[in-house]
Amino acid sequence: MPTKNVAIFMFDDVEVLDFAGPFEVFSVTSELSEGDSLRDSFASRPFAVSTVAEHPGSVNARNGLSVNPDCTISNCPAPDILIIPGGQGTRKLIDNSAVINWIKDCARTAELVLSVCTGSLLLAKADLLENLEATTHHGALELLRELAPNTTIIENKRFVDNGKIITSGGIAAGIDMSLYVVCRLLGKAKAEQTSKHMEYKIGNW
Repeated sequence: MPTKNVAIFMFDDVEVLDFAGPFEVFSVTSELSEGDSLRDSFASRPFAVSTVAEHPGSVNARNGLSVNPDCTISNCPAPDILIIPGGQGTRKLIDNSAVINWIKDCARTAELVLSVCTGSLLLAKADLLENLEATTHHGALELLRELAPNTTIIENKRFVDNGKIITSGGIAAGIDMSLYVVCRLLGKAKAEQTSKHMEYKIGNW
């Protein structure tokens, strides 16, 4: 499989595990695959993971964690997999036309668009959840219903797969979703290898 660009969007007040969980899953999968290449000449890094912000400079994640994204929405590589995490900062971004339009543009060419937690609110604002099923953090279900009245909101589920668009529940559920995507793209054995390395138990999917 050719290496896929994974872009994780970053913003002030992003929930730490929302981005760090998927970052770990896709990065570990690639790291382990690179190790496999010593035994298999056809193996390669399946994912190139980058963090992306609206503007240059650091991002202040939840609880004061400072993060330095790799690039901005104006110069990042075109993502094959776009990940929109959540956190309190999503409320401000709902009305940020530059960010919403960037998400729309990326979604036109991306193979997969993923959201974690309240990142689904931004997908809704970008009209990406129309007539689909979606989930979000349990505390934001009503807000998602308001933003996406034509979307079927699913409660008490770790993630919801619509094919191209996959949404997950809150925070740690992004890890489950990311491992599921690894399984979907690379097979269950690779997902299990990654989860074993992370000492994270895969759910029933």
